[in-house]
Amino acid sequence: MRISSKGRYGLAAMTCMAENYGSDACITIISLSERLGISKIYLEQVFSLLKRGGLVLAMKGAQGGYKLSRPPQDISVYEILRALEQSLFEKTAQSVQQKAENVETAMQTSVFSVLDTAVRKALEPITLLDLQNEAEKQQESCYMFYI
Repeated sequence: MRISSKGRYGLAAMTCMAENYGSDACITIISLSERLGISKIYLEQVFSLLKRGGLVLAMKGAQGGYKLSRPPQDISVYEILRALEQSLFEKTAQSVQQKAENVETAMQTSVFSVLDTAVRKALEPITLLDLQNEAEKQQESCYMFYI
């Protein structure tokens, strides 16, 4: 399975936003762009999809930016990727329906539906809070202290 840069950057940006959850401050695209080293224009496209997916709220004005729409523990990785990777979660198109309906049904039942279910089951339990906690744990392990 291949996750596009939109999906990868979206997960990274949402993880950074989870770190600031609970403060009243909005996070700007520019600050995320600088922190993550991602193009501002590209992040704007990502956040447009995240907003459409109901995962972030956009605030206008001088203190504007984006906020998570729900607490990090209530947002799953599956939801984020689903908002950003539409083609990944579309139903697999029929291949041989007209000439070999039995083969088509077998593929849909035994392969494509099984795969869709497995991906959903694997990603739904992982929350944004899990990603945030893992990122914090990884940052702590980066520090080496010598005496």
